[in-house]
Amino acid sequence: MADVILPSGERIVVGDAGLLAALRERRATAAAVLLDGQVHDVRDPLPAVGEVRVVGLNDPAALDVLRHTASHVLAHAVTRLYPGVKLAIGPAIAEGFYYDFRFPDPINRDDLVRIEAEMAKIVEEDLPIERVWLPRAEAEALLAEKGEAYKLELLREIPDEKISFYRQGEFLDLCRGPHLPSTGLVQHVKLVDLAGAYWRGDAERDMLTRIYGTAFPTREALEEHLKWREEARKRDHRFLGPELDLFSIHNETVGAGLVLWHPKGAAIRHQIETFWKDEHYKAGYQLVVTPHIGRARLWETSGHLDFYREGMYSPMMVEGQEFYLKPMNCPFHIAIYKTRTRSYRDLPIRYAELGTVYRFERSGVLHGLLRVRGFTQDDAHIICRPDQIEDEVLACLDLTLRILGAFGFHDYKVALSVRDPEHTEHYIGSDAMWEQAEGSLVRALERKGLSYTRMPGEAVFYGPKIDLHVLDSLKRSWQLTTIQFDFNEPERFDMAYIGDDGQAHRPYMVHRALLGSLERFFGILIEHYGGAFPVWLAPVQAVVLPVTEAEIPYAEGVADELRRAGIRAEAWTRERKTLRWLIREAQLQKVPYMLVCGAREAAGGLVAVRLRTGEDLGPQPVGSMVAQVQEAVASRGLAL
Repeated sequence: MADVILPSGERIVVGDAGLLAALRERRATAAAVLLDGQVHDVRDPLPAVGEVRVVGLNDPAALDVLRHTASHVLAHAVTRLYPGVKLAIGPAIAEGFYYDFRFPDPINRDDLVRIEAEMAKIVEEDLPIERVWLPRAEAEALLAEKGEAYKLELLREIPDEKISFYRQGEFLDLCRGPHLPSTGLVQHVKLVDLAGAYWRGDAERDMLTRIYGTAFPTREALEEHLKWREEARKRDHRFLGPELDLFSIHNETVGAGLVLWHPKGAAIRHQIETFWKDEHYKAGYQLVVTPHIGRARLWETSGHLDFYREGMYSPMMVEGQEFYLKPMNCPFHIAIYKTRTRSYRDLPIRYAELGTVYRFERSGVLHGLLRVRGFTQDDAHIICRPDQIEDEVLACLDLTLRILGAFGFHDYKVALSVRDPEHTEHYIGSDAMWEQAEGSLVRALERKGLSYTRMPGEAVFYGPKIDLHVLDSLKRSWQLTTIQFDFNEPERFDMAYIGDDGQAHRPYMVHRALLGSLERFFGILIEHYGGAFPVWLAPVQAVVLPVTEAEIPYAEGVADELRRAGIRAEAWTRERKTLRWLIREAQLQKVPYMLVCGAREAAGGLVAVRLRTGEDLGPQPVGSMVAQVQEAVASRGLAL
């Protein structure tokens, strides 16, 4: 007997007949069961003690169950339509679900309409979904008979002797669940995309076809999500970047994952770098510059050749010595530190660098600016005494919030990654060092008033860390800032400082990146603003548009005056187009200010001001316009 709370709030006692029977008797709909905060299948045996809560489709806890069931409806439809198709995996994900298949013949996006129609039929059939437990040997025989090689591989990794399957109609799939009681509950579902995906993410293995979909408990929620997807598609930096002439990537000529910054993109990068450098100088950092390659001995000492070789490019031979493109900047910063003896009075030392690094990423995971092979880290390393660490972490948090705020990011989620308390043997450094480091991070977060989620087992082996995730204008989460302890490299490089006792001591070192990399951050910025950058970042802040050829000299003079005032301005006088065309082109290029010059404006030293939003501010003196742009730049706000 178990005490159960229904979605309506009614409390019932469930006996041997089970929860599903009790729900059918009351004509109640259930999606899943919550027990001690964990989601369970409605078919699972109920405990004799503890509070059991049944959740309906509209409960947020049931969303993954709905989407996981939708992935099975998708796989069911595909097996009906494409005999011989082989099944891989089909999980729920943050925005919906996917299922990976190996089709007998290739399919394309046009086929999604046909598959979706078959899914609708399966939903309309309202097939009961049953959980089936098979002995391991029987499960292996069944999957082997069907030729489901991917499922057999997954089965070999399951240690249990009784194996969970789910059946709906003629469709049976290896799965641990949980699932909804019937297919008829998957009412509001949509297939949204198709892509290639390597089996188990391994480029050496089969390329499968991944079909993406999404599902929601209500039509309104689904339609709202599809509108959000469309807005995200319009903001996709992979399309906006080339369209706005900001950057390009040439896979066949230059190389995959290698970014070319065009003049407009480079203008924005210059503003980012200049602001970043100025803020770091104010915060007491020393800027350094290091080479792009280093001897193999350096990477052996750092441990990269032991632990990170697969992410590094192949060595090059120089005068009989092996050199590697650098995947990290830290060994170079340590080398600078070790050029002379350091006293406790010298610490903290804060080295910062916009250092370009190179990492070999497989072609299948490259993604515009967000995943590349050559990128510039906004890197820094803080070398300090143990008693300084808390204040240094707090200063890092102050700096990152100030810098990210200037770029328009004000919503954050913070994760504190610490070691797994059950397996401390997997981490280097003493318990005392870890406790001090974790305590310093916690106290800094609390002093800053930042709430955080503790993530046991997510620390890297050489130290705990803080990760800061920002929410963009579409409420998507992006991990940017990381503040990371390192007990490893100071030991490997035998770093030391002379304490006030005259003895050598090991310093603490913190790796710290605020923006992550300029390439990835730029891609995020493009999507955050939809290409309509605030005035201080806009590559072209104002265009001057003559009405007729007679106003060309005046328009060029106005552009010169703006440039002398430090404004990035252009006079569009080379190609004679209609004023309507010029205004539309400026809006498409998302230029903040359009300054129209007709005969009246030329005669009076004026410009007629239009904003990229379509607002017409009318004629204004050129000097007033200069002051307005300068004020918008100085404020780093969104207002024009």
